[in-house]
Amino acid sequence: MLTELAARARARLDPAHWDFFAGGAGDERTLRANEEAFQRLRLLPRVLRATGPRDLRTTLFGTELSAPLLVAPTAFHRLAHPDGELATARGAAAAGTVLVVSMAATTPVEDIAAAGGPLWFQLYPQPDLEFTAAVVRRAERAGCRALVVTVDSPVFGRRERDRRNGFTDLPAGLVCEHLRDGTGRVRDIVMDADLGWERIDWLRGVTGLPIVLKGLLHPADALLAVEHGVSAVLVSNHGGRQLDGAVATVDALPAVVKAVGGQVPVLLDGGIRCGADILAALALGAGAVLVGRPVLWGLAAAGADGVRQVLDLLREDLDRALALAGARRPADLTGDLVAARC
Repeated sequence: MLTELAARARARLDPAHWDFFAGGAGDERTLRANEEAFQRLRLLPRVLRATGPRDLRTTLFGTELSAPLLVAPTAFHRLAHPDGELATARGAAAAGTVLVVSMAATTPVEDIAAAGGPLWFQLYPQPDLEFTAAVVRRAERAGCRALVVTVDSPVFGRRERDRRNGFTDLPAGLVCEHLRDGTGRVRDIVMDADLGWERIDWLRGVTGLPIVLKGLLHPADALLAVEHGVSAVLVSNHGGRQLDGAVATVDALPAVVKAVGGQVPVLLDGGIRCGADILAALALGAGAVLVGRPVLWGLAAAGADGVRQVLDLLREDLDRALALAGARRPADLTGDLVAARC
């Protein structure tokens, strides 16, 4: 089903826009590794566990989700569908989950919030602290329930597909709506190579929202994140779009979980394509997973209905995987269910 939606999306999209969504950095080794790492995992299910009906509900920061599955922040949804992030928000709400709104969204967060459903907001901290604080306040006023701070982007990754296609600007009429300043001018996103832990401390003084630190792979950074008071960490390599050759996220997950030691939730994105992938990530210690590209495939193929289809399919596939693994709830999953890598 997901591969069918991907094919439909590719057929409908401008080839340069498909490449923007589908591509990664450099030779795309990490892009491929995210999926390949899940494919190497082997599960060791239990039997005769009398699971009965499964209960996939999960609560994060006071919000109940239909499953431990969220929509990852991705940019420029109006390249995929005319309704853009509005359609994504409607699909996520219908599926009973959270949409993480990208700072590079092509629809204002206020309009996305009006579409219904719980939202988090993804932030690239900007060198201009006053502007950064204004963006955070805007997300708060719109009702976003958490701040997802991306920290793996001191510079842009080298994205060869975009270079070949000459894709450098959005089409006329589309802008990054959250980069408008007080005059209405649209700024460029600045990747800040001077970003350090002191900026996380500063953000904690700016907002009372839970802060989820996105882009961690090294366990030492996960431990530092806890020490700096974040509310959750998100194991992510930016979908393979930043440092090519970086470790696959599911391979990095166990060491991060061990370093955090249960002090805050550990989330994961990158390479999730089926319920067994979600089950493996949860068994290895993730509290929930986020999906990005499959949601964009659904959006491009069928708008809000396509987004809902993707999320419903993954939730139903996880439910089936839980039953087959001998578990009733995500919390029942333990590391011994992941037997080996081949």
